[in-house]
Amino acid sequence: MNSRSEFTVVSTFSGCGGSSLGYKLAGGKVLLAVEWDNNAVETYRLNFPKTPIYHGDVCKLTVEECLKLAGVRSGELDILDGSPPCQGFSTAGLRKFDDSRNQLFQEYVRLLRGLRPKCFVMENVSGMVKGKMKLIFVECLRELKTSGYKVKARLLNAMYFNVPQSRERVIFVGVRENLGIEPSHPKGMSRPKTVRAAFEGLTDNPVDRMRLKDSSKTALQMSEVRPGERCRLHHSHQRLAWNQPASTVDRGGGAGAYHIWHPSEHRPITRAEVKRLQSFPDAYRFAGGVNDAFVRIGNSVPPNFMRAIAEHIRDKILQRAKDADLEPQLTK
Repeated sequence: MNSRSEFTVVSTFSGCGGSSLGYKLAGGKVLLAVEWDNNAVETYRLNFPKTPIYHGDVCKLTVEECLKLAGVRSGELDILDGSPPCQGFSTAGLRKFDDSRNQLFQEYVRLLRGLRPKCFVMENVSGMVKGKMKLIFVECLRELKTSGYKVKARLLNAMYFNVPQSRERVIFVGVRENLGIEPSHPKGMSRPKTVRAAFEGLTDNPVDRMRLKDSSKTALQMSEVRPGERCRLHHSHQRLAWNQPASTVDRGGGAGAYHIWHPSEHRPITRAEVKRLQSFPDAYRFAGGVNDAFVRIGNSVPPNFMRAIAEHIRDKILQRAKDADLEPQLTK
């Protein structure tokens, strides 16, 4: 398949559309997005007005309704995408083994078994493969494999895929067994991009800048934190360094838009700046205020990261299946 070839995707746990944008940039078409958060859905609709959205609890979405909304039959879909909520796995959180959110991947597996796509992509945080959380990782791997897929999982860092941010994530790639193709992952495509390069030519929204500056009460703390370091009193607060990629952009642990500080100015970064760090285009729109945007961005998959994964699957898996004339077998 060339870059203009269209492949189909159903995106679960869609958030504000970071992964959907990545698929679109790779030439894919998202047939259905699934998301429950009101602000995330509003943001998604602002940027993908023509994509159908199931706005509700994924646990209540039946396979039959999913197929109907996406307009496909079981076995026809190219890729099922999903990033189940990962707060229970995250190294930034308490990493509770029995966190109920750790079981939402079972809903993803349920849809996977019903939709029977050619491939799937499932993303989660690096904490999933650390310490006692490895038991959940093994459980996920077993459930995915017993669904009729060859599966591989790798820890990838977004900063090697045109994202100016060090962001490690576990990426599961699965290929339906009857295709006879081994799953694989993309290799790093680029050297890490610095914050300076990311911010080049940026035009800020002065309203965002003024709001952040006026409401910030941590100027003294900021003055004591050097570029590339974190605040001693509030470890989630970090100052960027001009000549390095940003560290992981998250939702801020309650600090919202105020936890990531400009490399040289005593202020938090703006909405326009954090979009650049997550590789969202400047024109991407976010519903609500600055804090809403930071939460959405911190929870999202960087579009350029997903684009690289999608292009790899398009060229190394879907194209091979097409070349081998496996299409007649897909619904058997």
